[in-house]
Amino acid sequence: MKKILNLFPILTFFASYKFYDIFTASKFLIIISFLVFALYWLIYKKVDKISFLNFITVSIFGSLTIFFHDTQFIKWKITIVYILFSIVLLISQFFTKKSIIQRFLEKKIKINNIYWNKINFFWALFFLFCSILNIYIAFWLPEKTWVNFKVFGILILMFFALIATSIYINFKVIKKNKFL
Repeated sequence: MKKILNLFPILTFFASYKFYDIFTASKFLIIISFLVFALYWLIYKKVDKISFLNFITVSIFGSLTIFFHDTQFIKWKITIVYILFSIVLLISQFFTKKSIIQRFLEKKIKINNIYWNKINFFWALFFLFCSILNIYIAFWLPEKTWVNFKVFGILILMFFALIATSIYINFKVIKKNKFL
């Protein structure tokens, strides 16, 4: 249910953009992000970090977009958030004992720390790539193309990154178990 709730803000943004414009879409994005955040709190009695981060960044960049009537603010949101993700992943890899990816998944998946570091580094590079790609699409291609990329392109890229990670993990686990 959490995953489905996280899709509502972006789908609302897309639908309202198609019927109105990016400024109305930004308003809907802020409102729906707040409602999803509040719903998490009501259902689970705790703050979901992802929906909280999403609500804060959407509120800041969406409000700036609406206030200044300038689409550049909402277009920078993905880039800034993904660069922050990349930095946090790299910091966790080089300055802590366990990477963030390992901390999230090590109870469910048992692989060597070397592989966790490779996976963590892959995701840091992935988020950096997505942020650079967003800059290109947002500022050199039509707004409609950027909206489609924001909604569908990022989702497709994320899907392929998850598949690649799953294949890599399965290969390492199978390879390790095969030679035991």
